[in-house]
Amino acid sequence: MSNSVDFSGRPFHFIGIGGIGMSALAYVLAKRQFPVSGSDLRPNHITHKLESIGAHIFGKQEASNLELFRPQESQVVALNSPEKLAATTNSKLPQVICSTAINTNNLEYKAALELGCPILHRSDVLAALIADYYSIAVAGTHGKTTTSSMIGYMLLQAGLDPTILVGGEVNAWEGNARLGQSQYLVAEADESDGSLVKHAPEIGIITNIELDHPDHYDTLEEVVDTFRTFAKGCKTLVGSIDCATVRDRLQPTISYSLHSDTDADYTVTNIDYRADGTTALVWERGKALGVLNLRLLSRHNLSNALAAVAVGRVLGLEFGEIAKGIATFEGSRRRFEFRGEVDGITFIDDYAHHPTEIRATLAAARLQARPGQRVVAIFQPHRYSRTLTFLEEFAQSFSHADLVVLTDIYSAGEPNLGQITGEHLTAEIAKQHSQVVYQPSLSSVREFLLQTLRPGDLALFLGAGNLNQVIPEMIATLREPAKATS
Repeated sequence: MSNSVDFSGRPFHFIGIGGIGMSALAYVLAKRQFPVSGSDLRPNHITHKLESIGAHIFGKQEASNLELFRPQESQVVALNSPEKLAATTNSKLPQVICSTAINTNNLEYKAALELGCPILHRSDVLAALIADYYSIAVAGTHGKTTTSSMIGYMLLQAGLDPTILVGGEVNAWEGNARLGQSQYLVAEADESDGSLVKHAPEIGIITNIELDHPDHYDTLEEVVDTFRTFAKGCKTLVGSIDCATVRDRLQPTISYSLHSDTDADYTVTNIDYRADGTTALVWERGKALGVLNLRLLSRHNLSNALAAVAVGRVLGLEFGEIAKGIATFEGSRRRFEFRGEVDGITFIDDYAHHPTEIRATLAAARLQARPGQRVVAIFQPHRYSRTLTFLEEFAQSFSHADLVVLTDIYSAGEPNLGQITGEHLTAEIAKQHSQVVYQPSLSSVREFLLQTLRPGDLALFLGAGNLNQVIPEMIATLREPAKATS
């Protein structure tokens, strides 16, 4: 793949444009008035939004999608047609953008190669945008989306008008990206495929480091090497020294910690974790800055907020501006997202798919749960490789749940080698937990929960796959009796 991105006006064509990372890039490029097109197998609200700002979307990944870019004789074309897109590009072949998920056997990918289009990985485009701005890139195994969204929101509230690209949707800018008019860019930087090494931001943040993608990395040491390369490219590195790997292996320029007895640059005391949020007194190198109030729950989000404080101070913001912005940040979608309450049952959607994330999310749920309220964890394992690698850790991650419901593994495109199943994971969790149930399909999960959930339950749907599709179906079903009697 090429890695030279052309911002002179050459068109961009995304194979798989509806993905959360790809669509954020496409949105910013389209808003910057570049010709943007792309394909996706499943149109959704994200692709519809891209169409509304001028991107042309194909509903299939076919070789014919590239035909409109072939040099053609001058002809009269309709406004907003695919032919119009081609005509406005001066017959330049597009830069074709792919993610790691696109297989080399993909027909559209093959057609782009045959046509001679430059092929770019999505990380090449992100790296080029990071180089084009005063950039703040948030990396780490956990907390990237929340931390980058919080920093972006903080800068937005402070009037700095940043460009933002994150791996989740945020209500404040109605999506996963926004185009600002200032020099600042806030981006989530992903380590999953090793492409993190391409980024060289002004400020880099590393929230923590664990092995999370055994499909790409064999050992933690390989993960550390990727983060080390990223760290070397950052002019200023902000890192959590509560993570021993960050503390011992990377030595950040600016450090933060939830423990006041460390020598971190930013620490907290007087911490109050409550069901409606978190409060703490923030210290900067031994000097009290003031009280920080969060709507987000639990210690992991306080740590994310402390990273945002550190970034704000590097940028010269007064603590009052920082605290005001953070205090009204509501989080991003699929991060302990409230989806509704019916018959006294509260539905929460969360992206947690690693044992550490599950423990943190369930701890937050237990904090929020009222006395006598059951915490019901519904989990869809994500990837065979992750489930197999962390089998023992998953088995110990559900202690804060009263009832655990598991379904089968969401493959995320991985081949099933027959080494692990959702039923196998259920048996391992059952060795540590007395209330564990396996339901093999989403339909059986839905039917079981409709029979099992009771008023007062806090139902958490956990996973990075498609489990959350069950939530609106259940809410609609539970509301039907109320309609019938009204």
